[in-house]
Amino acid sequence: MISALVICKNEQKIIRNCLESIKWADEIIIIDSFSTDDTIKICSEYTSKIYQKNWEGFANQKFFGVSKCNGEWIFSIDADEVCTEPLKNEILNKLNDINHLYDGFLIPRRNYFKNHRLKFGGSYPDYQLRLFKKDKVRINNRLVHESFIIDGKISKLENHIDHYPYKTFREYLDKINYYSTLSAEEKYKSLKKSNIFLIIFRPIFEFKKNYLFQLGFLDGIAGFYKALFHFLTKLFTEIKLWELHHNSEQDK
Repeated sequence: MISALVICKNEQKIIRNCLESIKWADEIIIIDSFSTDDTIKICSEYTSKIYQKNWEGFANQKFFGVSKCNGEWIFSIDADEVCTEPLKNEILNKLNDINHLYDGFLIPRRNYFKNHRLKFGGSYPDYQLRLFKKDKVRINNRLVHESFIIDGKISKLENHIDHYPYKTFREYLDKINYYSTLSAEEKYKSLKKSNIFLIIFRPIFEFKKNYLFQLGFLDGIAGFYKALFHFLTKLFTEIKLWELHHNSEQDK
């Protein structure tokens, strides 16, 4: 039995494409953080197994979601992702093969920027651990870039998840602000500090790495925007980390 797991909040614009692509799963489990749009209404067309939970971070939401899955295998997919038909067939064929000895599978992800596929700048193959046995998985408790951890053997699949994270520049900027805050808080808790040198030069280095060294410029204007927003994420993270330490020292 395969459980498809989706974590969501206010995803009415995109979640239907995701759900359409996983209708083949034996069950679809939705963990919603009290959406105020039509997300729940859309999800109810595909499954009755909808659970609402106050947002407590990515790791906690996914841990809760795993606990609600009944399948031996779990396929975790985000609301802004689509399972391609070749990937569906590969998953079913792989799990029906009684000779495979793996407990989890890494899946390559094709990332898109405003419907332009990104092939460079570190955007591909962007392997994600998304298919795993329920009794073999753990989740790290990071604030950002949380991940599944498998106690067992892992292999790679060949076919892709398609990822459409940003439809507008405003969405991208909102996510930059959100993720840079989480990243700064995580670094602060790890006792890391920032300074004027890191604020100036770390974002510049990251832009050069993404756009030049990883050949992001070959993706044209989309590659430039991706590198630029990566630069802004690093810049905001360093500034917010400096601010956290500055405020903490003033409170003493």
